[in-house]
Formats: sequence, structure tokens, C-alpha cells
Amino acid sequence: MPSIFTKIINAEIPCYKIAEDENYFAFLDINPNSKGHTLCVPKKEVDRIMDLDQETYMGLMAFSRRVGKAIEAAIDCKRVGLTVIGLEVPHVHVHLIPLQGMQDATFQNKVVLTPEEFEATAESIRSKM
Repeated sequence: MPSIFTKIINAEIPCYKIAEDENYFAFLDINPNSKGHTLCVPKKEVDRIMDLDQETYMGLMAFSRRVGKAIEAAIDCKRVGLTVIGLEVPHVHVHLIPLQGMQDATFQNKVVLTPEEFEATAESIRSKM
């Protein structure tokens, strides 16, 4: 059964898309730690990051860096944190989280955005790509 991320990539489930290329896809997390919290995923559905072949792993990191630089340019934050946890969805994903402090990286505090705020945030990040 395809993961929720594969369904997002295949446009079966809507998302606030940030970027896409032949192998990778980035979209806003709908339960964000902070405004601009973005997920980067390989289009190839693999459960664990260490199971990616080296080329896909390195490509995901390069893609995530490009997206992270756009987030830094679009969102007022001290830095963009990167984490790979991957327990909630069996599809490799990199969290790019705009940080003001360590509390933004804990996954304990969430922010609530309206659909209009999500779209404006996505557009702001896309404009910096």
C-alpha cells in the first residue's frame, strides 16, 4: 500500500508544494513545529534512510539543502534545523524546521496556520527557490 507521502507525490492527496524535481518532492508539514516546517522526500518509497542507495541519499541531502536555503531566505528564523526521525510514516523524510529556539525542534509545540497562511508561506518559500 502506498504511503501517505507517495499519495501526496502522486497528487492523490493535496499539499502545499514547495519544490519538485525528477527524484524528490518538498511540501509543508500540515502539523508544523513552526511556520515554514517543510518535508523533503525521495519519490522512491523507502522506509529507512539508511536503506537508500548512496546516490538517492546524497541527492536527497542536496535537494534538502536547496529547499533549506529558500526557507532561510523566506522565513524569519535563527536557522533552519534538519532532522530525520521517520517513525510516523514509513517513507524517508527530512524535516526542515525554521528555528527560533530549541523548543521548535522538540515536536512538542505545534503552530496552527490557516489554509491561506499555509499557501502564503509556501509561495514565499517557492519564490526563493
